[in-house]
Amino acid sequence: MLRFPRTTAAVAVLLTVAACNSSDKAATSATAIPDVQIPELSLTTLQEVTKELSSDAYEGRAPGTPGEEKTVAYIIKKYEEAGLKPGNNGKWTQDVPLVEITAKNATPLTFTGGKTPVTAQYAKDYVAFSYRVQPKTAVKDSDVVFVGYGINAPEKGWNDYAGLDVKGKTVVVLVNDPDWQTKEAKGEFNGRAMTYYGRWSYKYEEAARQGAAAVLIVHDTEPAAYGWNVVESSNTGTNYLAESKNGGADQTAANGWIQLPKAKELFASAGQDFDKLRADAGKKGFKPVALAGVKASFAFDNQIAKKMSRNVIGVLPGTKRPDEYVLYTGHWDHLGRCTPVAGDDICNGAVDNASGIAGLVALAQAFHKAGAPDRSVVFLAVTAEESGLLGSKFYAENPVFPLAQTVGGVNMDSLNPIGPAKDIVVVGRGKSELDTYLAKIATAEKRTVVDEPTPEKGFYYRSDHFSFAKLGVPMFNFGSGEDLVEGGTEAGKAARADYTKNRYHAPGDEYEAITNWDGMLADLRLYYAAGRMLAMTHAWPNWVEGDEFRAARDKSRPAK
Repeated sequence: MLRFPRTTAAVAVLLTVAACNSSDKAATSATAIPDVQIPELSLTTLQEVTKELSSDAYEGRAPGTPGEEKTVAYIIKKYEEAGLKPGNNGKWTQDVPLVEITAKNATPLTFTGGKTPVTAQYAKDYVAFSYRVQPKTAVKDSDVVFVGYGINAPEKGWNDYAGLDVKGKTVVVLVNDPDWQTKEAKGEFNGRAMTYYGRWSYKYEEAARQGAAAVLIVHDTEPAAYGWNVVESSNTGTNYLAESKNGGADQTAANGWIQLPKAKELFASAGQDFDKLRADAGKKGFKPVALAGVKASFAFDNQIAKKMSRNVIGVLPGTKRPDEYVLYTGHWDHLGRCTPVAGDDICNGAVDNASGIAGLVALAQAFHKAGAPDRSVVFLAVTAEESGLLGSKFYAENPVFPLAQTVGGVNMDSLNPIGPAKDIVVVGRGKSELDTYLAKIATAEKRTVVDEPTPEKGFYYRSDHFSFAKLGVPMFNFGSGEDLVEGGTEAGKAARADYTKNRYHAPGDEYEAITNWDGMLADLRLYYAAGRMLAMTHAWPNWVEGDEFRAARDKSRPAK
């Protein structure tokens, strides 16, 4: 999952971030952070690994395919060459049980009972899939209810499902949070900064908890943070689920998206003003609105296969405290075969995230060459990120190295392909004591630390660091900004927009499209320094007081 987060603030602000009640107060002091020497990082390795993993021979690296077999074997080979040891009790891999579900023979989505029938064509107007492991999904004559943003947040006194029984019904929900249009990152739901309540995955989870038969998210490009092309390519192929004992029986029968114009047509047919209801949904006390008389029907077959995917784990044992661990993570998977563009149906994922795995290998080489640090360093290449962070979630819930002994880490999801930048963007800035480490790195590298300019896109919840953060492990989530050394912010924004429009989650994300590697190397320097600092200090960075993840860390590492 691509994250190109990127606003401005002084580096000095970071130096004030501290959690004074932590058992490791020294972690908040710049003097407690060790100086590190950044070695030369291999451009050859970065290019070689990215080129190999994004070649057509790997067929887009979908989990459970021959592309996975090639990918895992190649990563193991490169880990061995880099001087790492097998990280799972003598094995290089950790099994991750998945269920592969591919929707086939989807019918149009029809809405009857309104002023006029409304029909939505599969892929063009709507997409749908199931988390239930069953051969056929059918939603027939299901009552339709608009539930606003589909949020049930008792701690905020907010419940879009209040007084409503949605069993057997199809709920229509809005993407993002109710206050996403707020310019500042403050408000009921943090304003412009998306919370987990705004993510599509939460919408599905809550609809399932409420007992809905189906849920349809209205796609609107700005609050969704990506166009319909991304929704279509990500949801019309194979989906992967974590294997469960009940086969997904507690999930909705169908999850999906519907295009905004088609949703407006539906509401008009039901005699409702979509724009007015959308505005009402952003206010506390909103009550769900039934689209009276309207019934939804659609169906599709499910091609099901159980697959064993794998995380790849390499470790460089520490010299003084080998039972304390620093994590480097990156996902090796991509979308496999996807919606064709000019006859090309392979989503190669060169930037997203062959580049991140190449970064793991290059960093492993550099760490080994520099000599093992005091703490052990784990290089974790995870599966099924594109399917909902499944590989990292499985590891975090079944860790080879205990999370209570895991200091923190760095997640690399798409390195910077647009050239060196003057700034560093932090996603989730101010959440943890890791900020002080990054401040020191930025000063040494003569780069400026800035906030993300698009917090409404919810990048913090869209990559593998989130799997560890929610269980208490502080994880770095940062990368280059858009203020390029050559061309400034205008050039940076244009390059980002071009990538997002023409290559992100599309066949165009190929090795040949990467024309500037200097930005990737510049960011790898930052990642090396961050991990090396964590591996050489005695400190245990924590989340700041009041952060949503602080309790989990305090529970796993109680204050002494």
